[in-house]
Amino acid sequence: MSMPEQIYNFAKQRYADIGVDVESALRELSMVKVSLQCWQGDDVSGFENSSGLTDGGILATGNYPGKARNAEQLRADADVAFSLIPGKHKFSLHAIYLENNGAKVDRDQIEPRHFQGWIDWAKERKIGLDFNPTYFSHPLASDGFTLSAADLGKRKFWIRHGIASRKIAESMGAQLGMKSVVNFWMPDGFKDIPVDRFSPRQRMADSLDQIFATKIDTNDETDALESKLFGIGSETYVVGSHEFCLGYALSRNKLICLDAGHFHPTEMIADKLPGLALFVKEFLLHVSRPVRWDSDHVVIWNDDLRGIAEELVRNNLLGRVHIGLDFFDATINRIAAWVIGTRSMLKALLAALLEPINDLRKWELMGDYTKRLAILEELKSMPIGIIWDYYCEKNNVPAGTAWIEEVKKYESKILSEGRK
Repeated sequence: MSMPEQIYNFAKQRYADIGVDVESALRELSMVKVSLQCWQGDDVSGFENSSGLTDGGILATGNYPGKARNAEQLRADADVAFSLIPGKHKFSLHAIYLENNGAKVDRDQIEPRHFQGWIDWAKERKIGLDFNPTYFSHPLASDGFTLSAADLGKRKFWIRHGIASRKIAESMGAQLGMKSVVNFWMPDGFKDIPVDRFSPRQRMADSLDQIFATKIDTNDETDALESKLFGIGSETYVVGSHEFCLGYALSRNKLICLDAGHFHPTEMIADKLPGLALFVKEFLLHVSRPVRWDSDHVVIWNDDLRGIAEELVRNNLLGRVHIGLDFFDATINRIAAWVIGTRSMLKALLAALLEPINDLRKWELMGDYTKRLAILEELKSMPIGIIWDYYCEKNNVPAGTAWIEEVKKYESKILSEGRK
């Protein structure tokens, strides 16, 4: 049932009363592209081989029925998710999601042709693709080291993988007319206390330099580095720490990727955004929900997400940020996880866009903290739900809870029956 025009006009007027142009906010929201992560649809198994995740410090929990087992199924599931999310967005692939037609293709041998099926799919839907080299779940990652490995032969293998990944992303960007972001995350590190914390970082920096020495069209591809505090098997020492990745990104003109779950449990990434904005041109965000550190729960519209959205909008950073989701929950319907997470991200951005930010900034500068606080509190009970439902209907997407029934129908017809 479509929303009566008078209800939307009432909500729009409520915002106009405090100096907010709702139509302008919706236009800005429509420009945002969230990159949905492929690994939510199949628990990070990929299609490289039938064994799924093996070595390398990453884990999905749960056994909800209906996980995608090949690229065709994963694309079909993603289509359902995209049909329930307002706007045009992107899809983020890991290197292990290649289509190799049963042939053995090691990671240093992957080429654009192994992802042409994904490119054709994205082109038909007018969406973009992002890319991630896969530095885990491989025999040459079993000791916990890839680009920082002491063994030169192993290191060269992973360097070739990084170069191949950038070339694939370049082809994606060129064919789709939308820049592809390549995110480098390496789980390298020690479980227990090392005596040399410098040399592995020196080797990783040199490896990255060799990867980025290959010329790539910057109109089609851009690179990011993602840090981590610790991981499974690298509890004491991670080579790609925040300081390492930030220093490398700043010195080599690369994007820094901030993952909401990769810092200390009480450390929010929202405040890092305006601080770094003075020194970096662009960001990549991996938005997750760390219930207990890097637990990769589905994103919900909580205070952490609200803070991220507010800092992006208040500081005019939407044109400088690439927003990607990063969670993999196998305890619930995987398509619903995509929809919940993406709609939550967009709702948080909408709430931030519906603030009278210029007035709030003016009152703050004048020292009128009373009015600043009063308006911020009043905003919490404003009719944002009506604006969100209108936005969904305008984009031919189910408003409210109607999308849940669509997912259940697909689960009953496809996931439960066809994927046992």
